[in-house]
Amino acid sequence: MASSSAAATFSLSLTTFTSQNKTSILSYKTKEIKHPLSSSVLGTKLCVNKVTRTMTLTSTRITCSASSSSSSSSSSSSSSVLPSALLFDCDGVLVDTEKDGHRISFNDTFTEKELGVTWDVDLYGELLKIGGGKERMTAYFNKTGWPEKAPKSEAERKEFIASLHKRKTELFMALIEKKLLPLRPGVAKLIDQALEKGVKVAVCSTSNEKAVSAIVSFLLGPERADKIKIFAGDVVPRKKPDPAIYILAANTLDVDPSSCVVVEDSAIGLAAAKAAGMKCIVTKSGYTAEEDFLNADAVFDCIGDPPEERFDLSFCGSLLQNQLFLGTD
Repeated sequence: MASSSAAATFSLSLTTFTSQNKTSILSYKTKEIKHPLSSSVLGTKLCVNKVTRTMTLTSTRITCSASSSSSSSSSSSSSSVLPSALLFDCDGVLVDTEKDGHRISFNDTFTEKELGVTWDVDLYGELLKIGGGKERMTAYFNKTGWPEKAPKSEAERKEFIASLHKRKTELFMALIEKKLLPLRPGVAKLIDQALEKGVKVAVCSTSNEKAVSAIVSFLLGPERADKIKIFAGDVVPRKKPDPAIYILAANTLDVDPSSCVVVEDSAIGLAAAKAAGMKCIVTKSGYTAEEDFLNADAVFDCIGDPPEERFDLSFCGSLLQNQLFLGTD
């Protein structure tokens, strides 16, 4: 069926955008942008990230030009491009683990070892800017002073940190095994869509490999877990925002980084994904809601399950099509 050309001009007002007859929500701190394009638009590259939070809505307009076809043919066109791989961060993406999972487990470990250390909610939020649990503890003790029970030499302190992290991981895994921390909305749905279409799925995390494996196995189930590749912990020497873990994932899965879509929740994760040359969707979590995601390809509050679905696999594929261009007039 022949395609026809269409141009849409609209004012910035409220933040939504439509794809595949589903409405997805993009939220920023103070501004929302309504993107009322029909589902017949081919390609939905989202450039909302180029709009700053300080712009005046009443004076700004965006002109969209896109090739479109009838609704009967647009569905097959938009679904013809899928990611080669869908890569998920773990903490904050699969499960909102940080505040009531990892933080609690760190504090329980500090209490067991009688270190006299407690990380409150706000402090832990600051520490999350450092990728990796061992790195987080080391940076904290270097700044505030090492506990009296800690050894004095650098080599022994490294072993001390490793032992603390090992115990913390055991306590965290106990929480996961009891299923006290649920999957975030839409995670299982999106993974199922990818696996059904033959899209490779992996979890790429700075967290301990055992902890990540426990989340995938206990919360996603063994059938899904068998099909998901895990890259975690010290599998790479440099943690996010370094892109090493995403580059390793692409190489191991034998896919082009530019054909991968990453789902992240943090600014350091976004930086890692973009440095690896990948598309990145951010699903904000409790600790990361106020971070700067200007370079993200799309930003949502979660993936979402129907009827409150924010995006699906087709949307992930649409980010790779680059057929929709947005600009100011």
